[in-house]
Amino acid sequence: MQTLAQLNPLEPITAVPLFTWQVGPWLVTMSNHAFMVLVVAGFLMVSLPLAVRSPRLVPRGLQNFVESICVYLREEMTRPLLGEQTDRYVGFLWTMFFFVLTLNLAGLIPTERIVTLFTGRRSYLGGVPTGNIFVTGTLGLIVFVMTHVYGIRRHGLWGYVAHLAPPTPRWLLPLMYPLELLSISLRPFTMAIRLFANIISGHMVIATILGLIFIFQQIGVAVVAVAASVALSFLELLVALLQAYILTFLCALYLGAATGTEH
Repeated sequence: MQTLAQLNPLEPITAVPLFTWQVGPWLVTMSNHAFMVLVVAGFLMVSLPLAVRSPRLVPRGLQNFVESICVYLREEMTRPLLGEQTDRYVGFLWTMFFFVLTLNLAGLIPTERIVTLFTGRRSYLGGVPTGNIFVTGTLGLIVFVMTHVYGIRRHGLWGYVAHLAPPTPRWLLPLMYPLELLSISLRPFTMAIRLFANIISGHMVIATILGLIFIFQQIGVAVVAVAASVALSFLELLVALLQAYILTFLCALYLGAATGTEH
C-alpha cells in the first residue's frame, strides 16, 4: 500500500498546502497549485521578453518559435473574428494562450518527484494547476470580466447593453434578453469545467491503467499498463496544446461578439 501511495498518478492534481501566513485575524495558505501558477507567471514574464529582446529580420531559435505562434494566432484565429480590431485585443489573447499552455505543460513535469529524489525528503512543490477547478475558474472569470470591459469601452455602457441581444422584433426582447444574459453568465463556468475536465481526465485514465498492475499483479499486465501510460502521457502533450488553443479561440469569439458591430 505504501508503494501504491508513492506511485499515485492522481497526486499531482491534489491541492496540498505549502506555505501559511498569519495576516491579522486571517490565515492565508498557498497550495502547490497556486505556487505553480506564480512560478509559471514569473517564467513567462522573464522568458518571453528575452525571446524578442533582439528582433532579427530572420528570427531564429526561441524568437522564431514565439513569433510563429503569435502570427498564427493573430492571422488565422483572431483576425477572422475581430477584423480591424485585431491588433487592439490580440495582446490579451496571446497572454491567455501562452499562460494556459505553460500551465498545462508544467503540470506534466513531475516536479515534486524530482525534488524528492534530489533532496531525499517528501516534496509537494509541483502539481497540475489546470487540474484545479479554482485555477480554471479564475481564468474563466478573467475572460468573462475582460470581455465585458472591452465591450463597454467599445460601445459605452448603454450601447453595450443594447448590443447584447441580436436584432429581433420588439415583442421578443423580453424573452431574448434573459436568454442572452443566461448564456453570457454560463460562459466562465463552461470554460472552467472544459479545461479542468480535460486535464484531470488524462491523469484519471493513467491512474486507472496503472491500478491494473496492483489488481492482477502479473508481469504481462504490468508491461502493457506501463506502455499504455507512456503513450497516454504523450497524448497529454497534444491535449495541453489543444486546450490552450480552444480556450484562446473561445476568448476571441466572445471578444468578437462583445466588440463587434453586427448587432
